[in-house]
Amino acid sequence: MSEYTGKEIVILEGLEAVRKRPGMYIGSTGSRGLHHLIWEILDNSIDEHLAGFCDEIHITMRGDGGICIEDNGRGVPVDIHPTKKVSTVRVVYTILHAGGKFDSSAYKTSGGLHGVGSSVVNALSTQLTVTVKSGGLIHQDKYEYGNPVIELVDGLLPVIGKTRETGTTINFTPDPSIFDKTWFKAEEVKSRLHETAYLNPKLTIVFRDKRLETPEEIIYQEPEGIVGYVKDLNKNKEAIHDIIYYS
Repeated sequence: MSEYTGKEIVILEGLEAVRKRPGMYIGSTGSRGLHHLIWEILDNSIDEHLAGFCDEIHITMRGDGGICIEDNGRGVPVDIHPTKKVSTVRVVYTILHAGGKFDSSAYKTSGGLHGVGSSVVNALSTQLTVTVKSGGLIHQDKYEYGNPVIELVDGLLPVIGKTRETGTTINFTPDPSIFDKTWFKAEEVKSRLHETAYLNPKLTIVFRDKRLETPEEIIYQEPEGIVGYVKDLNKNKEAIHDIIYYS
């Protein structure tokens, strides 16, 4: 029997564990896991909407195979994190279990992997860029394979411009060495976005597919909410009674 000692115990630091065992975090490295990357970033924007700070989300399938998700919420906090002593953006995207969804102080309701999603998407991407508009300034951080490539100044992100807008924009490209295929299915994304619009009647979602020779753009806006969804289900059927809905 071979000797079993402490040297056989491997400790994976930071996001290394995610890249080593991605299935533990997103279910698989197939199509389902690939699209889960979009859902995680989308859920963060939806949470901002549910908190009352975001009413528009843009999702673009880029020509190079990457994804861009932009919202007009408050923006990921850019100030210095009280314990990590660096910009909170850097903490959220590089440290597992760092997020504003563990208690009710920032979000009353939330979806996604609760503090894991953003950093997992970063870990499984060849590149990810976070652009935050808040406080009249535009801040940006960049990563490659989950690792920061921008040097912070006194712990803060560089300012790349000024703006009166607020919100967060995430650009990421899935890592082909992790996933079986990195081609996102437009129909699957559009279906999810339409369902999301039905569940959030005050939200506008703009979908763009720039991979096509003639780029496609669809605006999902369902002010009737669930009622509109039921009407859509019944459009080719004869309804027995009017839709009954309580909120």
